[in-house]
Amino acid sequence: EEMVTFHEEITKREHQIHELSSQVGEKYRYHSMVGKSKKMQAIYALLEKISTAETSVMIQGENGTGKELVAKAIHFYSPRKDKVFLPINCSAFNENLLDSALFGHVKGSFTGAVKDEKGLFETANGGTLFLDEIGDTSLSMQVKLLRVLQEGTFLPVGATVPKKVDVRIIAATNKNLKEMMAKGEFREDLYYRINVININIPALRERNEDISLLMEYFLKKRCDEAGKAVKTFSKKINFLHFDSQ
Repeated sequence: EEMVTFHEEITKREHQIHELSSQVGEKYRYHSMVGKSKKMQAIYALLEKISTAETSVMIQGENGTGKELVAKAIHFYSPRKDKVFLPINCSAFNENLLDSALFGHVKGSFTGAVKDEKGLFETANGGTLFLDEIGDTSLSMQVKLLRVLQEGTFLPVGATVPKKVDVRIIAATNKNLKEMMAKGEFREDLYYRINVININIPALRERNEDISLLMEYFLKKRCDEAGKAVKTFSKKINFLHFDSQ
């Protein structure tokens, strides 16, 4: 009886420890983002507050800070979570190709347009469109994006009749759009349309306390993918110095 009681107590404690560990893990994660720093916790809190919002969002941060992860989290915790999430890197296309990619085109509108093609706005109808590197778009493209935000309509390349669309836009950039506005390189009216909610993602050098947590996260992920026993780093890893520059 003493042995049974002892094992029951041990099992109970193990469950409590597991539950506590899970709670701590959830505290340090939000969707696919990982971080325990105050800056990341502030971002998680903001994302919780805007989870039911339908307004446009501007995400700012350097390359590699995880702007698309934030955009996905916004979408999958929003009322549009059951609809499509489509990302596009605006800097990866020249203006003509970006125009066709976003708004589609009609047959015969240009050489090679052998049939009507839907653009990402039409494909993402009811869902979310993530415009990465919006700061790289031309002024004429910015006018077209502004029209979608203001009127909910767009004009496919070569078309004469606009189409109606219901898409939430999340934009991101690594550039200073206010400086671009001052130089006349970015439209002020578009800026204020997409910057209803602003989220600034800190670089990893600004949150060193998250480095060890990220190392453990990616190590566990790789072990799980490889079907191997989960390994851990030596505690000495905490004494590594990371240059803030």
